[in-house]
Amino acid sequence: MGLLKPTAAVRSVTDITPGLLRQMGVDAVLLDVDNTLASPYEKTPYDGVQEWIDEIKSSGFAVVICSNNFGKRIRPFAKSVGLDCVSMSLKPLPFGFIRAKKKLREKPDSVVVVGDQIYTDVLGANMGRMKSILLIPKSEEHGITIAIRRRLEVKIRKNLKILERGEKYVDKQH
Repeated sequence: MGLLKPTAAVRSVTDITPGLLRQMGVDAVLLDVDNTLASPYEKTPYDGVQEWIDEIKSSGFAVVICSNNFGKRIRPFAKSVGLDCVSMSLKPLPFGFIRAKKKLREKPDSVVVVGDQIYTDVLGANMGRMKSILLIPKSEEHGITIAIRRRLEVKIRKNLKILERGEKYVDKQH
């Protein structure tokens, strides 16, 4: 399960504090959009997300969006929240993560990937030797591939015993 195990897990992106990021030893954050910053069917961020982005940036962390979605969805969203972006990143393959790291001029071990999917965000981060923070998806998505991935994630999330009672999970061995 090593490649599928996140470095940390919290309920929502707004639960990630500058202190947690410092504890993880990171300088940069790569953010997914759908079910991380916004509903897959909305053009505006979830409540509190803009303030969270502003806090993370003002705390000295570099932040960029890294999404599998098309540019026509991601670019306007990224601009609206004041971030740069990499669209069509092909997660879990490393191509998008590499492009995002180059934008930020960071080494892999100083980057954390934040997202709601084990088989894209967590797996991709681990394959790219980056850290990851897994979130609980806030919205239901439609489509056969997402349904399959969500079904496969259930057992992994239960095995990790994370997020069942609302507490944060941080892997002390990572």
